[in-house]
Amino acid sequence: MKDELDRLMKDANLDALLVRGSAQHNAPMTYFTGLRHISRAYLVKKIGQEPILYCQNMERDEAAATGLKTYSTSDYNYSELMKEAQGDDNRATALMLARIFEKHDISGRMGVYGKLASEVIWGSYKALEEIYPRVEVVTERPLTSVLSEARKTKDEDEIDRIRTMGMITAAVVADVAGFLTSHAARDGVLVDREGQPVTIGALKKKIDLWLAMRGAENPKGVIFASGRDAGIPHSAGQDDQPIPIGQPIVFDIFPCEAGGGYFYDFTRTWCLGYAPEEVQELYDDVLDVYNKVYAKLKPDTPCRDYQIETCELFEAKGHPTVLSDESITEGYVHSLAHGLGLDVHEAPWFHQNETNQSMLRAGSVITVEPGLYYPEKNMGVRIEDTVWMRPDGTPETLVEFPKDLVLKVPGV
Repeated sequence: MKDELDRLMKDANLDALLVRGSAQHNAPMTYFTGLRHISRAYLVKKIGQEPILYCQNMERDEAAATGLKTYSTSDYNYSELMKEAQGDDNRATALMLARIFEKHDISGRMGVYGKLASEVIWGSYKALEEIYPRVEVVTERPLTSVLSEARKTKDEDEIDRIRTMGMITAAVVADVAGFLTSHAARDGVLVDREGQPVTIGALKKKIDLWLAMRGAENPKGVIFASGRDAGIPHSAGQDDQPIPIGQPIVFDIFPCEAGGGYFYDFTRTWCLGYAPEEVQELYDDVLDVYNKVYAKLKPDTPCRDYQIETCELFEAKGHPTVLSDESITEGYVHSLAHGLGLDVHEAPWFHQNETNQSMLRAGSVITVEPGLYYPEKNMGVRIEDTVWMRPDGTPETLVEFPKDLVLKVPGV
């Protein structure tokens, strides 16, 4: 959480943080500013002090709405800086940052963040260290950085926003189920009123529309995969493929607040009309493992332990897993979970490797998503919910939704 930042900075031997870029689709900046229409900003946090925000005059009202103490980059005449830098954009930016740091007495080791082109980032930082040697730019590993560590746990406002995204997601999933079950079947596929096959691509367009109508967006796409594609975990499905009857469909949806805010992550596996016996058996195995692992979740435990437990449960049911062979392409082929927030995949991590030191903590928001995949048998099953580890240590699925395998279709 944000209230841990000073401690985390001290542990990492950092004196300040600098975040650059937009306040939209830029998780490090959005973490501090929220979703505001700020296109180019500089946020500086000195250890032991509140962050300050620099932006352009034309966005001063948006900046003020963040609640942060704000200043204007227009106070530093960029045309003059460019002259001084002899037309070098990176050097002009470094000159401006040096003046900002001087004004606020910023010095020491500085962690840097933000979504910018690499040549812009490193060109300006190299020039900054030359112009303003009081600052040492520190490159942190993204998965273990101060901000990554802070974002491992969420405060009440973050939980409310993720839960709201979950309610939007569940509403859209219900729309999808209603759309599918409102169509008849012919020759093994769904058809519209004119008797034409309903395609996966047509459905995905509706999903984007239904999300947008509710104030959300789908920046990373959606998985709606059937048959063999359902047996490959990240196969998105083929847009021109008709939606089949009686085959497993893995529907994985992971939208976020419009503008690049908090995500939700959710998967159901459906069979339209009926489920073949072997698909039902596979589904039952996944649901059983889901329930058993979920029941064991508790804070202050190693995340990798849950992955190992999941593998052992699946192997006891006769399925190959990555615990025995990380290169497998069928059976249980991925990790149980991941953290979720301003990125759809963030800390804590759940892979089984001994190097994984992630701990499940009160305040963590994670997915729980066991799955089994047999592409050569045209089968795949995954069940996923987003779960909050409450302050009292109990897990809570942020938004409940039925886990039925079969959706009834007229005439089937």
